[in-house]
Amino acid sequence: MFGHLTDFSHSRTNGEALGFFVFFTVLMVGISTVLGSVLGTLGLHLVGTGVSTIMTGVDVNTMIGTLFVLILSSLILVNKKLTGDLLSIILTVVGVYVSYEIGMLLGMLVVSYLTTIKGK
Repeated sequence: MFGHLTDFSHSRTNGEALGFFVFFTVLMVGISTVLGSVLGTLGLHLVGTGVSTIMTGVDVNTMIGTLFVLILSSLILVNKKLTGDLLSIILTVVGVYVSYEIGMLLGMLVVSYLTTIKGK
Protein backbone atom coordinates (compact mmCIF):
# COMPACT_ATOMS: atom_id res chain seq x y z
CA MET A 1 0.00 0.00 0.00
CA PHE A 2 2.80 2.43 0.83
CA GLY A 3 5.38 1.06 -1.59
CA HIS A 4 6.97 3.16 -4.34
CA LEU A 5 5.70 6.44 -2.87
CA THR A 6 8.37 8.59 -4.46
CA ASP A 7 8.48 6.65 -7.74
CA PHE A 8 6.17 8.80 -9.83
CA SER A 9 6.52 6.57 -12.91
CA HIS A 10 5.04 3.55 -11.09
CA SER A 11 1.50 2.52 -12.12
CA ARG A 12 -0.41 1.94 -8.92
CA THR A 13 -3.32 -0.29 -8.03
CA ASN A 14 -6.35 1.19 -6.26
CA GLY A 15 -4.94 0.26 -2.85
CA GLU A 16 -1.57 1.80 -3.65
CA ALA A 17 -3.31 4.94 -4.94
CA LEU A 18 -5.14 5.17 -1.60
CA GLY A 19 -1.80 4.92 0.24
CA PHE A 20 -0.36 7.59 -2.08
CA PHE A 21 -3.37 9.83 -1.32
CA VAL A 22 -3.07 9.40 2.46
CA PHE A 23 0.71 9.88 2.58
CA PHE A 24 0.88 12.97 0.37
CA THR A 25 -2.23 14.55 1.92
CA VAL A 26 -0.72 14.25 5.41
CA LEU A 27 2.59 15.56 4.05
CA MET A 28 0.83 18.52 2.45
CA VAL A 29 -1.06 19.36 5.65
CA GLY A 30 2.22 19.38 7.55
CA ILE A 31 4.01 21.49 4.96
CA SER A 32 1.17 24.01 4.68
CA THR A 33 0.89 24.31 8.46
CA VAL A 34 4.58 25.01 8.93
CA LEU A 35 4.87 27.23 5.85
CA GLY A 36 1.71 29.16 6.75
CA SER A 37 3.00 29.79 10.26
CA VAL A 38 6.39 30.91 8.99
CA LEU A 39 4.87 33.23 6.39
CA GLY A 40 2.46 34.63 8.98
CA THR A 41 5.30 35.24 11.44
CA LEU A 42 7.31 37.02 8.77
CA GLY A 43 4.29 39.17 7.97
CA LEU A 44 4.03 37.94 4.40
CA HIS A 45 0.38 37.79 3.44
CA LEU A 46 -1.62 38.21 0.31
CA VAL A 47 -1.26 41.43 -1.64
CA GLY A 48 -4.13 43.84 -1.13
CA THR A 49 -4.99 42.82 2.42
CA GLY A 50 -3.84 45.28 5.02
CA VAL A 51 -4.63 43.20 8.07
CA SER A 52 -3.73 39.57 8.57
CA THR A 53 -6.82 37.61 9.61
CA ILE A 54 -7.84 33.97 9.77
CA MET A 55 -9.16 34.23 6.22
CA THR A 56 -5.71 35.35 5.06
CA GLY A 57 -4.35 32.13 6.54
CA VAL A 58 -7.00 30.11 4.72
CA ASP A 59 -6.12 31.85 1.44
CA VAL A 60 -2.42 31.14 1.93
CA ASN A 61 -3.20 27.51 2.74
CA THR A 62 -5.28 27.26 -0.45
CA MET A 63 -2.41 28.67 -2.52
CA ILE A 64 0.10 26.27 -0.97
CA GLY A 65 -2.23 23.29 -1.52
CA THR A 66 -2.89 24.24 -5.13
CA LEU A 67 0.82 24.61 -5.81
CA PHE A 68 1.44 21.20 -4.19
CA VAL A 69 -1.21 19.56 -6.42
CA LEU A 70 0.27 21.23 -9.50
CA ILE A 71 3.80 20.07 -8.68
CA LEU A 72 2.74 16.47 -7.93
CA SER A 73 0.62 16.27 -11.09
CA SER A 74 3.47 17.63 -13.19
CA LEU A 75 5.93 15.14 -11.70
CA ILE A 76 3.58 12.27 -12.51
CA LEU A 77 2.96 13.46 -16.08
CA VAL A 78 6.66 13.93 -16.82
CA ASN A 79 7.84 10.69 -15.22
CA LYS A 80 5.12 8.60 -16.90
CA LYS A 81 5.72 10.42 -20.22
CA LEU A 82 2.06 11.45 -20.39
CA THR A 83 2.68 15.05 -21.40
CA GLY A 84 1.30 14.28 -24.88
CA ASP A 85 -1.84 12.59 -23.54
CA LEU A 86 -4.71 15.10 -23.64
CA LEU A 87 -6.83 13.29 -21.01
CA SER A 88 -3.98 13.36 -18.50
CA ILE A 89 -3.38 17.05 -19.10
CA ILE A 90 -7.10 17.80 -18.72
CA LEU A 91 -7.14 15.79 -15.47
CA THR A 92 -4.20 17.85 -14.20
CA VAL A 93 -5.96 21.12 -15.03
CA VAL A 94 -9.17 19.88 -13.39
CA GLY A 95 -7.20 18.79 -10.30
CA VAL A 96 -5.56 22.19 -9.94
CA TYR A 97 -8.87 24.01 -10.49
CA VAL A 98 -10.72 21.82 -7.98
CA SER A 99 -7.90 22.22 -5.49
CA TYR A 100 -8.11 25.99 -5.73
CA GLU A 101 -11.89 26.36 -5.81
CA ILE A 102 -13.12 23.54 -3.56
CA GLY A 103 -10.27 22.05 -1.57
CA MET A 104 -6.96 20.33 -1.65
CA LEU A 105 -8.45 16.92 -0.78
CA LEU A 106 -10.44 16.73 -4.01
CA GLY A 107 -7.42 17.91 -5.98
CA MET A 108 -5.39 15.12 -4.40
CA LEU A 109 -8.04 12.59 -5.48
CA VAL A 110 -7.40 13.58 -9.09
CA VAL A 111 -3.63 13.29 -8.53
CA SER A 112 -4.13 9.84 -7.00
CA TYR A 113 -6.14 8.79 -10.03
CA LEU A 114 -3.30 9.99 -12.28
CA THR A 115 -1.01 7.51 -10.53
CA THR A 116 -3.19 4.60 -11.68
CA ILE A 117 -2.85 5.47 -15.39
CA LYS A 118 -0.28 3.37 -17.21
CA GLY A 119 2.67 5.33 -18.59
CA LYS A 120 4.03 5.10 -22.11
